[in-house]
Amino acid sequence: MRNKAALAVFLVGIMCGSALGWAAGSDQVVKLRRLSEQEYRNSVGDIFGKDIAVQGMFEPQIRISGLVATSTAVLSVTPAGFESFSKMADSIGLQVTDAAHRGRLVPCAPKSANAPDDTCAAEFFSRYGRMLFRRPLTADERQARVNLAHTMTRSSGDFYGGLRYGLAQMLQSPNFLFRKESAIQAGGKALKLEPYSRAARLSYLMWDTTPDAELMQAAQTGELNTAAGLDSQVERLMASRRAEAGMRAFFADMLELDTFDTVSKDSLIFPKWSAAMASSAREETLRGAIDLTLRQNGDVRDLMTTRKTFINRNLAAIYDVDFSFDGEWMPHEFPLASGRSGLVTQVSMLSMFSHPGQSSPTKRGVALMDIFLCEPTPTPPANVDFSAINDTSGPLKTVRERLMAHATTPACASCHTHSDPIGLSLEGFDTIGGRRLTENGRPIDLSATLQGKTFRDGPGLGRYLHDNPKFPACMARKLYAYAKGVDTEEVDASTFKTAYQAFADSGYRLRTLIKGLVESPEFFDTQVAIKQVSARQ
Repeated sequence: MRNKAALAVFLVGIMCGSALGWAAGSDQVVKLRRLSEQEYRNSVGDIFGKDIAVQGMFEPQIRISGLVATSTAVLSVTPAGFESFSKMADSIGLQVTDAAHRGRLVPCAPKSANAPDDTCAAEFFSRYGRMLFRRPLTADERQARVNLAHTMTRSSGDFYGGLRYGLAQMLQSPNFLFRKESAIQAGGKALKLEPYSRAARLSYLMWDTTPDAELMQAAQTGELNTAAGLDSQVERLMASRRAEAGMRAFFADMLELDTFDTVSKDSLIFPKWSAAMASSAREETLRGAIDLTLRQNGDVRDLMTTRKTFINRNLAAIYDVDFSFDGEWMPHEFPLASGRSGLVTQVSMLSMFSHPGQSSPTKRGVALMDIFLCEPTPTPPANVDFSAINDTSGPLKTVRERLMAHATTPACASCHTHSDPIGLSLEGFDTIGGRRLTENGRPIDLSATLQGKTFRDGPGLGRYLHDNPKFPACMARKLYAYAKGVDTEEVDASTFKTAYQAFADSGYRLRTLIKGLVESPEFFDTQVAIKQVSARQ
């Protein structure tokens, strides 16, 4: 159980084998996706109960082409990461089998609590193996755990201690830590995901967790292989409030809200900023996005123009709003004169992509062009001189003036023309998202021109993005890439043309997009390939 070297060899072997498409029985392993921290926590909570604590450090993930989800298909587990997973697995195994939980979580009673009972152990591992591996255990997999539990029980004189070690071994297995997607021949050289892999792909997209019993049953009976069966399960998953958890995970990834992990502000200049403020800003954005797109089934383009949001006492201080409610959160609608317009003028977007002590039109522009329009800005040359921008003591008093002086350099002009207009239209907000109309005593020019369109301030930018067909197209591409764990930049619009047309015809409703994507013939198609990808931190 503690043979880490052997398990590490197995992990490397299964990853290399899957990339090359080796056969496992009649199936081919075509993709491994490492569980995210939230997927891990959600899965453990749904399998064993929310009272089972998950304690430990998770390895960081990276962002590839705008999505962390893309990196799950290329990340492995380091020795330090395996050590952490091992400790978490042992802790969970101990809790599940302790006196406080075994009555609920162990499905059978042993003949003796002090001696092996292979029949009860087999029932225990069959039950949880199916949930943890997201498929039934093979006879050999089940017997290996039974044998381990038998040996450990004889050694310790504790039947439940034996179960603990067998369960911990499953929890640190690649079959749990990675979503192992297997495919079967679908005529000719075509490969399609087998039913249990389909169930996992659906569940982690729509609920951000492991498949439930009904979805697993649909996989077992072959229901997921039929159009009617798939439609029935998709409708059920979308009708559940748990779909909000799935889409919260998607929006958190698409909007790069993990950026808050490294955001800091100068506390002397901006004393209102704190870790609690960052958490509140993140929650505001997610609450608003879920309310508009799922609860109201609204047009996703309205994420750029709505003045409705949810705020708490922390955010009220930045938004200069009287918070007179007793509850933690309250709905709020900004007045037209506030300059607020959807996601782009929320504290989250404005603060994540700014410097600690001042705003940054370039950082904001680069980030928002990539996030909302799928138009990444090239990395600047290593020898670029930023002195003109950073010189706040000279005659150029506003960021726009300093930026324009810098952008006249030929090597810089093309990139700044691409990204700066969005950021310049948001200069009416400081680095923590507070409203301002002057900088160093001078009025701020909020006008901008991008791709032939002229706009001004937050509402003008919001309307520009709302009306830009690249925005819903970008969201659709990212949702497709997020669901399949592929590189956004490698997704061609023709791949989901029918689903996108239904999305547009519905008035850009997210529910229609989800349904169209997961029920499209391409969604469960796959191929065996090794691709080189570049990571953008």
